[in-house]
Amino acid sequence: MTDEFDREKVVDCMFDPVTSAILAGLEDGGKSCSYLAEQAFVSESEVVERLSYLIEHDFVNQSSDGGNPFFTANSEKLTKIVEDNENFDATIEGLEKMDSYLN
Repeated sequence: MTDEFDREKVVDCMFDPVTSAILAGLEDGGKSCSYLAEQAFVSESEVVERLSYLIEHDFVNQSSDGGNPFFTANSEKLTKIVEDNENFDATIEGLEKMDSYLN
């Protein structure tokens, strides 16, 4: 895993309505893929697909619980990307995108 990543892509992932629902499920600790899929009303393969970029760059960690994917969020790293001054404009754009989906 590398520390070089596209910050805008990470922000876009975080503020995508479905992916943000998946990430919200990880706020209070790790969860199984099946649980996250059920909560976000998507398939397990879509959970893995939507988290793939975040997993690749260690924003989300994936392990296996008896053959079933299990995810935990790197909250510190996710928070830092949002708080980073370089990303403030991208964060605002992400919030505007989310707001447009909700309206």
